[in-house]
Amino acid sequence: MDRIKFGAIDIGSNAVRLLIMSTSPNDPSETFSKELMVRIPLRLGQETFVSGKIDDDKRKQLLRVMKSFKHLMKVYEVVDYRACATAAMRESKNAKDIVKEIKNETDIKIEIIDGHEEALIIYESHFAYNLNDQQNYLFVDVGGGSTEISLINNGELVQSNSYKIGTVRLLFDKVDSSEYDKLHADLAELKEQFLINDIIGSGGNIIKLNTLAQVRKDRKLSVTALESINEKLNQLTVDERIETYKLKQDRADVITHAAGIYIDVAKSIGARSFIVPKIGLIDGIIHMLYMNWKSKKKNQKHVIVLENEDNKVKTSEIESEA
Repeated sequence: MDRIKFGAIDIGSNAVRLLIMSTSPNDPSETFSKELMVRIPLRLGQETFVSGKIDDDKRKQLLRVMKSFKHLMKVYEVVDYRACATAAMRESKNAKDIVKEIKNETDIKIEIIDGHEEALIIYESHFAYNLNDQQNYLFVDVGGGSTEISLINNGELVQSNSYKIGTVRLLFDKVDSSEYDKLHADLAELKEQFLINDIIGSGGNIIKLNTLAQVRKDRKLSVTALESINEKLNQLTVDERIETYKLKQDRADVITHAAGIYIDVAKSIGARSFIVPKIGLIDGIIHMLYMNWKSKKKNQKHVIVLENEDNKVKTSEIESEA
């Protein structure tokens, strides 16, 4: 059997992404290969967080992007997909209309998920398999519209909270101080109950910061190193960041906001370093799609035609382990 391919669409506040990955049904290691990754800097959060809804121009652009994603998934012969939208769509007054329009025009079903489900999906990417079950970890995902913070205890995701603190919100000064009050109160409570030395950092910004800090493979990014690279970035204009560090425009103007959030969380909880696996929402979606496909194949029933002594035909169902 040829390799099977799955598609994941992440409609975020800063960018819209399509990831297509493949695996072989006969591979016992269940290793995945990246077939395609497309990132479109649509920045839906700019409209939602400022005006409360997505304007017609962004709406049309999103529809065009979804049409192109639909064609790409057909070309790559994707067997299953899932499209998830986060903070920008969650808070947009016209999100339901946009979801309906995209479904009618492309047949792509978009799910608007909350922060808790977002954290659970990212956790499904299986990064936790390499963690120490005897330690506590704080999982922090900083997006354009929200920050998800989850507690991992004994290898299990036991608690998660979402805060309306994100890089695009900060860029347009749309973060309410009460969100920081809530964040710091929750972190203070966690600090009293759990010893947390390492934070698992998720998101494109922390991955880029880890690269800029020149952290070697499988090494941790110390809070001190993160502060150092953030200080260097803050001394530059957006254009200078693009020139000096070869950053994209939509990364260069928000990366220091992201670093600030990660540093704030680390200092509040008393953590010393970050573990930065290259995972995110779309990776978790791919894994969940594969597990669902695998479950269906295992429980698939086949109808077998049997003949009895009277030459009467009957059917029998058996479960397939294929």
